[in-house]
Amino acid sequence: MDSLQSSVKKKATEIHYKAEVLITGEQLRLRLHDGKLIKDRRYNLRTYPNCFVAKEVMDWLIDHKEAPDRGTAIKLMQKLMDHNIIHHVCDGHSEFKDAKLLYRFRKDDGTFPLSKEVKVFMRGQSLYEKLINSENTIMKLQEENGVKYHRSVSGCDMIDWLMKEGEASSRKEAVELCRRELEHGIIQHVSNRHHFFDSNLLYHFRINFRRRRRVTELLNEDSWTVQESNDSPFCLRKLNPEQDGSSFLSVQTNKEIKVVSAVRRSSLTPVVTGTTAFYNAGPSLACEPSVECNPKSVLKRPVTNEELLSPGAPYLKKTLTIVGDAVGWGFVVRGGRPCYVQAVDPGGPAAAAGIKVRQFVVSVNSTQVMQSDYKAVSNIIMTGPRTLVMEVMEMIE
Repeated sequence: MDSLQSSVKKKATEIHYKAEVLITGEQLRLRLHDGKLIKDRRYNLRTYPNCFVAKEVMDWLIDHKEAPDRGTAIKLMQKLMDHNIIHHVCDGHSEFKDAKLLYRFRKDDGTFPLSKEVKVFMRGQSLYEKLINSENTIMKLQEENGVKYHRSVSGCDMIDWLMKEGEASSRKEAVELCRRELEHGIIQHVSNRHHFFDSNLLYHFRINFRRRRRVTELLNEDSWTVQESNDSPFCLRKLNPEQDGSSFLSVQTNKEIKVVSAVRRSSLTPVVTGTTAFYNAGPSLACEPSVECNPKSVLKRPVTNEELLSPGAPYLKKTLTIVGDAVGWGFVVRGGRPCYVQAVDPGGPAAAAGIKVRQFVVSVNSTQVMQSDYKAVSNIIMTGPRTLVMEVMEMIE
């Protein structure tokens, strides 16, 4: 039994790691396209479409703090080669080299291998995006066995939705689809005790496809065996009656993480994710719940709205436009009355637009938010269009 449990757990870990590599690779591909590093290039009288120069990508990874040195950058790109994410344009090199060699993402030339696992993963991602963009979402606060869970969905409601959206032609087909997604760690019963059934049991997504991955996470293969995403819009949320739900959760991947029960929602937070699949016939593979800490405020001291708006106050108002990329906007808000910027991804759209930590948020897309808390501001940001127009106030140095 122990050997069976170990084998099943190893398989679940491998499936999830492959999913994380796929997401990380796709996010990197989109960012390199945005940075114009991927383009048609000519070499020896031949044009190679949609390719990049290895040496240029090495520089980009270091400049964007995705790798501390060139040796690490090579290891990261080799991980993508090992998983058939990228390849040499002529397949003349099986190893990634820091040289003026041309490589290409297989998704850009149609050579990406679609295995059964990849197809299940891509189907799960498609369902995720469809659900998160749905106006009348079926994900909501629900209770199971005396415990309430945010953004959960019952099995029968999920089946009804799949049939209504044309994702399945019968309830049997819909159940089989959900079971495949569960066995590959895409969805899970909220307490990881049941397989998928057409019943009132509650389920949620385990993977947040929109979370911005740092490329360095590719080297932390073991980290996904014990951690679980709490940044997913459909993540498990236990409501603690002793808390008012106003605590803000944030995680930095390079710091020790501690447990805090709370609810948070923001545009983007750097969080390490993980998952395991549940197998009805075998031992439970439930991981220890992911752990997080309530970060210390970056403000040097508390500031009130009155102080910000008083005549002669040393604060400058700015209007900044953020154009979100494929994985979000790249900043985290916290606090309330006024709300402020707690963290900014140095390689994200927010940083490029001029968003900085300790800036106070005045308005988002013409909606005044100075009297709101971070939850209300985050909701406006997440439900708004791809482009955010933000008014912020920052201290004049």
